[in-house]
Amino acid sequence: MGPTKGKLTRELMAMRISQELFDGAVVNLGIGIPTLVSSYIPEGMTIIFHTQNGALGFGPVVTADEVAEKADVDLINAGGQYITPLPGMCFFHHADSFGMIRGGHIDLTVLGALQVSEKGDLANWLFPARGVGNIGGGMDLAVGAKKVIAAMEHVTKNGELRILKECNYPLTAKECVDLIVTDIAVIEVTREGLVLREHAPGWTAEEVQALTEPRLIIPPDLKEISF
Repeated sequence: MGPTKGKLTRELMAMRISQELFDGAVVNLGIGIPTLVSSYIPEGMTIIFHTQNGALGFGPVVTADEVAEKADVDLINAGGQYITPLPGMCFFHHADSFGMIRGGHIDLTVLGALQVSEKGDLANWLFPARGVGNIGGGMDLAVGAKKVIAAMEHVTKNGELRILKECNYPLTAKECVDLIVTDIAVIEVTREGLVLREHAPGWTAEEVQALTEPRLIIPPDLKEISF
């Protein structure tokens, strides 16, 4: 693998994740890469976005270029980002919002991840070396949503592996992740192990495996990520 091997941008990762959405889905997006997914909803598809601080049925996050024109200080998501109002948008106490999560009413959540294990354990709230972290609503979403997608760079900036046999960061939840989308691969978590479903353009299964600690299952229909 050469040092200039291309990786997906955060925007392309969000675009790929948007392919997992379906019409009418209730979706909660975590902070970071997940938030970008709201900008890539397929045309004609209705997605009901939920945020744990108490709003449902809003539109995309307001971009930096749109702040002056569209930002409303009273309309923010759990990450403090401005959100776009839509007809029918509603508001409620955050206790009711968490009741929706714990009651199994969230179809899909996309959460940023620091580490994911081969069993789908998720670590995404604490950097042990820095002693900085905030669990927020991540624990509830990880166990309460019907489907959990982890969005992350495949390795750290220092080249440390992030898809591991066992997480060594404090866990958010155990065996909760269904799909991992990184800047080089789409990996499904199954009972048999991690299945490499797609790889970034120009990459091979062997190159993805070299950056993944657990053994990857390579199916015959492995394909290149497309948009």
